[in-house]
Amino acid sequence: MNKPVRRIAIFCGLLVLALLLRDNWLQFVQADELKTNKHNHRVAIARYSQPRGNIIVDGQEVTGSAETNGIDYKYKRTYKNGEMWAPVTGYSSQVFDGSQLEKLYDKILTGDDDKLFFNRTVDMITGKGQKGGDVITTLNTKAQEAAFKGLGDKRGAVAALDPRTGKILALASTPSYDPSKIAGANDSAAWTALEKDKNQPMLNRALRATYPPGSTFKVVTAAAALENGLYGDPDQKTQTPNKYILPDSTTPLANEGSIQCENATMREALRISCNTVFGKMSADLGNDKMKKEAEKFGFNSEILTPVRAEKSVYPKDNRPQNAMDGIGQASNRATPLQMAMVVSAIANNGKLMEPYMVDKVRAPNLNVIETHQPKEMSQPLSAQNAQKIQSMMETVVENGTGTGAKIDNVTVGGKTGTAQHGVDNSGKPYAWFISYAKTDNGSPVAVAVVVEGDDQTARDDVAGGALAAPIAKNVMEAVLKTSK
Repeated sequence: MNKPVRRIAIFCGLLVLALLLRDNWLQFVQADELKTNKHNHRVAIARYSQPRGNIIVDGQEVTGSAETNGIDYKYKRTYKNGEMWAPVTGYSSQVFDGSQLEKLYDKILTGDDDKLFFNRTVDMITGKGQKGGDVITTLNTKAQEAAFKGLGDKRGAVAALDPRTGKILALASTPSYDPSKIAGANDSAAWTALEKDKNQPMLNRALRATYPPGSTFKVVTAAAALENGLYGDPDQKTQTPNKYILPDSTTPLANEGSIQCENATMREALRISCNTVFGKMSADLGNDKMKKEAEKFGFNSEILTPVRAEKSVYPKDNRPQNAMDGIGQASNRATPLQMAMVVSAIANNGKLMEPYMVDKVRAPNLNVIETHQPKEMSQPLSAQNAQKIQSMMETVVENGTGTGAKIDNVTVGGKTGTAQHGVDNSGKPYAWFISYAKTDNGSPVAVAVVVEGDDQTARDDVAGGALAAPIAKNVMEAVLKTSK
């Protein structure tokens, strides 16, 4: 072979070698990355080539799949009571991917998860189409209905937990949206309309919106005072002047209306919601102790349910701001889930259980392949101190600002909150209510409700006891009836 031909042969050999290396790199190294790439249209086609598994609540499917006449996609996701369940299910779209449980458990629902390998193998041998598994939630249908209907056309959210286990029983957010309307290949107009809606119907307010918690946070300040020995008895008089000036300032901290708070006990201060008592209490404890106690309840931590909740914040703050943080104002921010966790720990004698919304995952043959076990998250306060705060919160409902949550023949504890926001508190306040109901077997339900004031709501009508407490009551009643 002459020299030029040999050079060409070597060059061609190198090209073939490079081609083989590239081919193997694509098939074995980049295979998973290419398979899951959002620009790989075949992934979406495969995802909707068969019915998806379902998301289950109380034994009933709240999702489904419908056959389409499309060229690429054989099936499309459907939802039952989609607006009510959207904060739980999220959406699964042929164009816009997915969110929440639909996204997190996509491989289970499509049947592609390695946990379903045996089922896929059997289906292949028998010639049956691939089937997806099911996601069984902890949600309570009646509680969810009470929460969603209670919120109605208001902007707001509800989170309800079983304090004994951490199971999420209700997770409602309004205004909401129907995931069915953005599930198909031709639903771009509906998607754009949702994104442009100023009321943000796709925002999961129960998990992803943070609000100043207002006076509901006073139970955390009370816990910090008891845990740090600032006060030991709910009926002990506090050393609070009639006119309390914020530390390092000349600004007085005002109470609402004409309530008398001078040297009020913690019980009385919680019953009538004294800002001065709890603001001074927070200042006396200092920012480090307040922040540490808030963090025991879950503040400043990412919470996975497994859907991610926005981080609630108790800030590192100066002395006057820390006093305001202690009454749920200033830079203090919390999700409804976080405040449900706070009241849950108090109701559960100081033990905070990790919140979760997926109980089991099962294969298409109904075999359970994954089960969630309840897990203790922290112990924010002792059982003795938790029971002291329970007693105080029960006084609030019995003859304080929370009487709207009373349930006949049931022990209920609660705390109202009317949180200011906006520049110089110019925005309509947020109405809060947190509560629990107790039976002989402990507390089966703890609830947090927030309602955003709108342009049609008079400022003086935005109060936790008036707007939020009746919703919490209905949710608690629904859980009590179904837990018998």
